[in-house]
Amino acid sequence: MDTPILDFLKGYQLEGMARLHMPGHKGRGPLGVEGLDLTEIKGADSLYEADGIIAQSEENAARLFGSRRTFYSTEGSSQCIRAMLALALENRPAGTAPIVLAARNVHKAFLYAAALLDLEVAWLWPEGGSRSVCSCPITAAGLEKALTDMETLPMAVYITSPDYLGGTADIAALAAVAHRHGCLLLVDSAHGAYLHFLEKPCHPMDLGADLCCDSAHKTLPVLTGGAYLHISKTAPEGIEEGGKEALALFGSTSPSYLTLASLDACNAWLAGEGPTHIREAVQGVERLKKTLAAQGWKLWGEEPMKLTIRTSDSGWTGTELADLLRVGGVECEYADPDHVVLMVSGNTTGEELGRVAGALGTAKPRAAEPRPVPALPREEKALSIRVALLGRKEAVAVESALGRVLAAPSVSCPPAVPILVCGERVTPEAVDAFRYYGMERLQVVKE
Repeated sequence: MDTPILDFLKGYQLEGMARLHMPGHKGRGPLGVEGLDLTEIKGADSLYEADGIIAQSEENAARLFGSRRTFYSTEGSSQCIRAMLALALENRPAGTAPIVLAARNVHKAFLYAAALLDLEVAWLWPEGGSRSVCSCPITAAGLEKALTDMETLPMAVYITSPDYLGGTADIAALAAVAHRHGCLLLVDSAHGAYLHFLEKPCHPMDLGADLCCDSAHKTLPVLTGGAYLHISKTAPEGIEEGGKEALALFGSTSPSYLTLASLDACNAWLAGEGPTHIREAVQGVERLKKTLAAQGWKLWGEEPMKLTIRTSDSGWTGTELADLLRVGGVECEYADPDHVVLMVSGNTTGEELGRVAGALGTAKPRAAEPRPVPALPREEKALSIRVALLGRKEAVAVESALGRVLAAPSVSCPPAVPILVCGERVTPEAVDAFRYYGMERLQVVKE
């Protein structure tokens, strides 16, 4: 597969032009990559008005993913989440209201978009007793009941899958329910860009989602910030026409050409040896999971290229186990009191997976001591997300926030999943949860 963006950047570097244009490094600098870092000069196309090399590269990506259209983002899935909601609002199905029915484990970018677009949000709460802020299992039956019970149908259902811990939703079943009620299905699949390239493709685009975002940089060989906004072939006709405008609404007018070039190069990788590397990595993770389970470690989640250890079931805290892994030459993606998350990609080597087995093999699971995990605080809505987030606010200690209205989401990053949503009142349960996850100060609405 051709790589029009990368080819243009390399060609321009070889021409030796006097760069009397941005950026200020003029193609020279200590990083060694400045020669490929350009702006929208003649021939380089323009991300939000693409009709040249960027448009060609995005068409390549759409063919690879089997979407009607795929658009690039150089500002991660955060930009794509905002654009998805803007597109859903612009193309709101007849008979629905500007409301989004969303699983509670949204990324904070969702809240920012809801505030900027003045959307109302109704929440789907986790089924099956999950207490992690990162996980929100939703079944088709649960979604059916939620939609049936709503007085006004939402314009869209919004799901995060895979979630940060590696949980996956039954997208096909959820899509069938959403579509039966005349709603769009939007999926934050930031961690799932590789899913289309498994032996049995299971990307949200394969399973019935209308709009979907992927952070290519999380699981594919792409520079940080590279992401996709996908429009499904089964999405309402014409919705793709506003894709660029929706992204431009929230994006910088100075996108990174290095990131665009890495998305472009990734197309060639996915069209060539990439799927083989991805499938080999999945097999390696499967073997590692079996090894760790045999050692007594409790694992979590179904995502094939993510390894999540439920440390609280093994007598450890996540941070303790992360320190142990670090001594063994392994840096994890995320650790909290209950979990350690390890993210694998097609570029992960067998030797690196072996380090995980070696490090964890030196520390056996302990007898699990009861450690109460605080219940997820139920919503006690006082203000809209927009009013709370965009109004006057002040920072206070968590203990002093009791009874106040949260103004801005306080999250750990990663995973950037809010414990409480803007506009909700801080309850005793919320205070316990904030303390549990190490939050010491909160932004609350100024009285």
